[in-house]
Amino acid sequence: MAEKKKAPAQRATKKKAAKGESYVCEVCGLAVIVDEVCGCVETHEIICCGKPMKEKTAKAKSAKK
Repeated sequence: MAEKKKAPAQRATKKKAAKGESYVCEVCGLAVIVDEVCGCVETHEIICCGKPMKEKTAKAKSAKK
């Protein structure tokens, strides 16, 4: 039997986190604010409780600029 080729997995394009952005865990409610940007070429998800954290709509005012 011939093997069926799999289509390459499509990843959702995500923007890089910027200084001052805030993320919240939808499971436990933990909130984080980005203080430093890593400078990596690829993007990374912030994980809490085994799930990616969601970006809050408003930027935090307490982060240093």
